[in-house]
Amino acid sequence: MGCVQGIIKTSEGEPAAGLELTMTGGESDETTTTDENGRWSFSVSEAGSYTVAVTEESLPDGQFLKSKDPRTVDVKLHTVSAALFGLSDEPGQASPTTETDDSDSDSEGAEATPGANPNVVEGQPAPEAGGDGFSWPRFWQQLASGIRMGLLLSLGAVGLSLVYGTTGLSNFSHAEMLSMGGIFAFLFMQITGNLWLTGLIVVALMAGVGWLQDAVLWKPLRKKRLSLMQMMIVSIGFSIVLQNIFQFFFGANILRIDPSTPKTVRILGVTLTVQSYIAMGIALVLIIAVGLIMKYTRFGRATRAVADNRPLAEASGIDVQRVIRLVWVMGVALAGLSGMLIGLVLNGIAWNTGWHFLLLLFAAVILGGIGTAFGAIVGAMIIGIIVETANIWLPGDLKHAAALFILIVVLLVRPQGLFGRKERIG
Repeated sequence: MGCVQGIIKTSEGEPAAGLELTMTGGESDETTTTDENGRWSFSVSEAGSYTVAVTEESLPDGQFLKSKDPRTVDVKLHTVSAALFGLSDEPGQASPTTETDDSDSDSEGAEATPGANPNVVEGQPAPEAGGDGFSWPRFWQQLASGIRMGLLLSLGAVGLSLVYGTTGLSNFSHAEMLSMGGIFAFLFMQITGNLWLTGLIVVALMAGVGWLQDAVLWKPLRKKRLSLMQMMIVSIGFSIVLQNIFQFFFGANILRIDPSTPKTVRILGVTLTVQSYIAMGIALVLIIAVGLIMKYTRFGRATRAVADNRPLAEASGIDVQRVIRLVWVMGVALAGLSGMLIGLVLNGIAWNTGWHFLLLLFAAVILGGIGTAFGAIVGAMIIGIIVETANIWLPGDLKHAAALFILIVVLLVRPQGLFGRKERIG
């Protein structure tokens, strides 16, 4: 299945509800209307060229189409395409509104996932370019999006932080585990048709990938006593290899994990999809579970011991290699689930999705205090909220710069991060 969708606003910027749209192309001849958020969508079962038009008779009084020309969109299966219609309070035909097919701009925190326009998915008033001024409704909407992004980032950041804490490795290939999890979810969703079952399969597979990575690659490199710099370069090369594999088999298309049109729910003035609320709940439960495991279980105490003083942990009888292996299994499994949830929330996953999140993952880990699970979670929440709320005042292209600027300021005051420990040098 594919999808053509969009949002229509009046010239005053309010959602245009009740407009009638028609879509023709292939064997389709469908009609739909915009909802209370001005949102509309058509499902497409065959790839091809489709034409979407707004019925002028359904326009509100005093509103006119900026362009009466219909929009022609090339739709691919398992992708989200958009057709944009502008309204004006003055009659007359203007130049056609620019349309996008599957490379919409990002303004809600979707980390440049091509073809995944979260503003369209969430049914918000319109894609925001940033810098349009402050308003409380928009602030609460962006804050909710920031909390959502922070929770999903946390799942990926925990593994990255724990791997560094136990091995000292800055693993640049960790972000590709997000892409891999999303791709696995896309593949098994085609087979099972059940998101919950697909999620369990993804977690199990990614746990196996984590075990295999350490057994085949990282443990042999540790035994050969490669320096951390050499291992970091290996991780960069491994990341590039995985990206090319993903692109070779799946191309540059956006892979829609769930081809159905997401339903939106409005709570306290904030509009998010049902999938977003579920993803946030799952992430929150897992974050709490990770915190309890790290604090109260034998594995958690052993992990903290290895991170604090590896030679002393070995002398105390802790199986360091086993602890590291379990850290890899847990970290990669959480990253894979994070990739699946991100793909659902952003309505698509691509071969380079993880790469776009890499900088934010490292920023979260460093801000919270590298090597600590709790610090990674708090750092991810801060980064997610800053990225989204900064979009109120800044253009979308600069919102990541705002998060990194805050990171620099915090490190100037507290170099070890918010929850890191000071280390004596010399």
